Amino acid sequence: MISEDQQILNLLGLAMRAGKIVLGSEPTLTAIRGNKVQLAFFPSDGGPSQAKKFMDKSNFYHITLVQDYTKQQLINAIGVNRSIFAIADRGFSRKIKQLISEKERN
Repeated sequence: MISEDQQILNLLGLAMRAGKIVLGSEPTLTAIRGNKVQLAFFPSDGGPSQAKKFMDKSNFYHITLVQDYTKQQLINAIGVNRSIFAIADRGFSRKIKQLISEKERN
């Protein structure tokens, strides 16, 4: 049985291949402001000022912000040197949120 963390990282790779990921700081912030995404990722080892900016925006626009993974884990998952991104697909977002809930329950 694969862990929820590994399943989430695998889904990020699938979303990337499906073209359902908004990459980089500014495009991600723009997508959050435009309510085009439901889920955003920020590395756990990212800068504190950037983390605060993304937390504030995510809270204001009611977007789930995931900070459970390191920059390297996120880069490995999507295969691109970007650790700040958002999921622009309801199906992927719903499944990842479901896995996060399961992980928190365990």
